[in-house]
Amino acid sequence: MNQARNQQFCQAYCQLFAELSPARLNEFDALVSEQIRFRDPFNDVHGREAMKAILGGMFEHTEAPRFVIQEQDLIDNHAWLRWEFSARIPVLGLLQVEGASRLRFEEDTGRICEHLDYWDSAPFYLRLPLLGALLRLLRRRIARH
Repeated sequence: MNQARNQQFCQAYCQLFAELSPARLNEFDALVSEQIRFRDPFNDVHGREAMKAILGGMFEHTEAPRFVIQEQDLIDNHAWLRWEFSARIPVLGLLQVEGASRLRFEEDTGRICEHLDYWDSAPFYLRLPLLGALLRLLRRRIARH
């Protein structure tokens, strides 16, 4: 394993997310595998183009999306990132989420071949007009027991 190479890919990947814009989506081509698996609470796709489509859609459906990478830990052929995300979502307003991502690097190239996001999507659902009211009611009932 090439720890220095993986660190370089991880650093460039984090920087790209921190400065992400629709115009920069094609920069993922140099950093991720063509067959990357990208998973978050709403998506589970394979392929670089599918990943870029999800990230591009984020710019179409939200205002001012922003990732701030808080920390990163590299361990052999994978890395853990802790981040904060914020965006304005029509009807819901400002959404702020803390999460973590696990990245895995290809052994031969160092490119990222897996990006798995872990974050609590409940704040999103709790703010939906009808579903949110039902979920808040359920949460209060569960909290009493």
